[in-house]
Amino acid sequence: MKSMLLSEAVECCERWLAPERIRDYDGARNGLQVANRGRIHRIAAAVDASLTTVRLAAAAGADLMIVHHGLFWSPRMPWTGPNYELLRALLDHDIAVYSSHLPLDAHPRLGNSARLADALGWRRPRRPFFFDQRNPAMALGVQTTTRIDRAALVEQVGRAVNGPVRVIPGGPAVCRRIGIVTGGAGGEVALAAREGVDTFITGEGPHWTYALAEELGLNVLYAGHYATETFGVRALAEKLAGKAGVPWVYLDHPTGL
Repeated sequence: MKSMLLSEAVECCERWLAPERIRDYDGARNGLQVANRGRIHRIAAAVDASLTTVRLAAAAGADLMIVHHGLFWSPRMPWTGPNYELLRALLDHDIAVYSSHLPLDAHPRLGNSARLADALGWRRPRRPFFFDQRNPAMALGVQTTTRIDRAALVEQVGRAVNGPVRVIPGGPAVCRRIGIVTGGAGGEVALAAREGVDTFITGEGPHWTYALAEELGLNVLYAGHYATETFGVRALAEKLAGKAGVPWVYLDHPTGL
């Protein structure tokens, strides 16, 4: 059975994603979050690291999880109750956890935004999009110039994410400049408008963005936080598995959010 050293797998991910270039939220803790005994034979990709997905990884026989949302967004103390069960599941099944948040959003080929753009048929090269205050020199998304009816775009996005799309029809009925930032970027509709798009595709956003999008003349498509962020972990797991010559599996545990 083929395998790869865990240290080699981490080195590959760090080289491909270059997490040191991106300033992330403190709780993201990009990189190896949990070690194992040192080798990987099967990789599991999941959007979220949780007790449920760890158990799914164990059932799949995986010894490395690649996730977008890692374990440490809030303090995991004390190690009792569900925290204990999570730790025990990881150790009992010798599962390592590698997490990549904003680096996997922003990657021009493996990233969530780039892969969603691929699924929508956007041709390369595509322009960078969404330079936020945290990373003013690094685009977290992509944009394209095209011409498509808003209703047709909504159908396209729904097929790409295999789920419903909520629409704020604040912009033109024919979309000409469209930007994507996956996940929870809806609170930044003003930033999207400042960067010149007439249509903004993201995962989710707060209630007040409806009125703001109307005032800004911006279409907003909320396609689901989970649904828009399944792309990057699958791409990274597939690339690493190909490098290692080991199998991989995607653990689908949708939140509906």
